[in-house]
Amino acid sequence: MTLLALEDIRKSFASAEGAVPVLQGVSLGVAAGQVVALTGESGSGKSTLLHIAAGLEAPDSGRVLIGAQDMAALPDAGRAKLRRGTVGLVFQQFNLVPSLTVGANLAFQARLAGVHDPEFCAALAVRLGLSDLLARYPEQLSGGQQQRVAIGRALAAKPKVLLADEPTGNLDEATGDAVFALMLELARAQGAALLLVTHSARLAGQCDRNLHLRAGRLA
Repeated sequence: MTLLALEDIRKSFASAEGAVPVLQGVSLGVAAGQVVALTGESGSGKSTLLHIAAGLEAPDSGRVLIGAQDMAALPDAGRAKLRRGTVGLVFQQFNLVPSLTVGANLAFQARLAGVHDPEFCAALAVRLGLSDLLARYPEQLSGGQQQRVAIGRALAAKPKVLLADEPTGNLDEATGDAVFALMLELARAQGAALLLVTHSARLAGQCDRNLHLRAGRLA
């Protein structure tokens, strides 16, 4: 079952010289339990495509289907509601709430979505090696620990679609590999559709499918 479908996505940005096309008719689908890697050079449109998939940016044309709902056709409030309840986001910058403990950060997205499950959060903390860190704050954690919290926060709401933009880009290779392997395992166990942006051929090689974006088109 396809949980995420991007259909003929087009996006341009304004510049002094006129409109600059970034995405030129990109179409792809990700099924439940499937992990798809999106690779490409810097500036090829990978992050823009991921932001459009998440409803953080609107395409100039095309459709973003999350299940049967067209994310791109919804107003801002509708996109935010769909994103809260259906989409998990993991970014390179972690984006943890500094005033919240690890435990509160883990539960944050699930609480927003109204689906907080304390037992499930506790189980995630165990799997992520965070059980002894729940009372700490983000500034007291290493980069690898912060990224594990960010992954746990995204998974705690049991999203149908998980979007990850260079999730191990700030980590050393060994830590990044371990965090990535755990993210894949947990996403697959939940039956989520995972779309991953990465520069790493090594990480992409662990995914079910590899797509390459070049000059705004899938090569």
